[in-house]
Amino acid sequence: MLIDKTNISNIRREYISGQLRHTDLTNQPIQLFSVWLHQAYFSKIPDPTAMCLATVDHTGQPYQRVVLLKNFTNKEMIFYTNLNSRKAMHLANNPKVSLCFLWNVIDRQVIITGSVNKLPEKEVLKHFYTRPKNNQISAWVSNQSKVISSKDLLENKFLEFKKNHLHKKVPFPEFWGGYKININSMEFWQGGTHRLHDRFIYQRYKHTWRIYRLSP
Repeated sequence: MLIDKTNISNIRREYISGQLRHTDLTNQPIQLFSVWLHQAYFSKIPDPTAMCLATVDHTGQPYQRVVLLKNFTNKEMIFYTNLNSRKAMHLANNPKVSLCFLWNVIDRQVIITGSVNKLPEKEVLKHFYTRPKNNQISAWVSNQSKVISSKDLLENKFLEFKKNHLHKKVPFPEFWGGYKININSMEFWQGGTHRLHDRFIYQRYKHTWRIYRLSP
């Protein structure tokens, strides 16, 4: 059954999963992020490490797509991608990005702002060979973000490459890399009843963090 477009504005629900109080906050935002990510994982949320990555092209046009978080530290978020992709072209021109983790089953989201730097090849190489072999092959056969004539063409390239490397190690593609996002701010949002959501933002100030409650 299709949704009647005239009723879209009436689609809503109450957020009743809990509250975020000032006493729940940690000194470092990544500590709270780690707790929330852990809780998202054990809430059986599909793809809890999925994050919407926003970049901007040379004309100022924003683009968004979902990528997977692969590691994080007190100061950085890390992901990997094709260095010839649209997102990589944007990052070469403008390193500023925004991330959003949406864990709607537990009525939470985390918004992050920062800027990127490329990871050293040694680190990228190490991660590449932790991926399943089929995923390593797909990195070779997909000319990411480029127009293709059909899905069959892509699948045939995959099967041919897989056949040629059936008993061989997949070579490391030099066009495949990773980025670390240097965190400037982290905002934690907990849905609340009657739209009285709890929002706290950590903003980097020199070597410390300043914390503010935001109006929903």
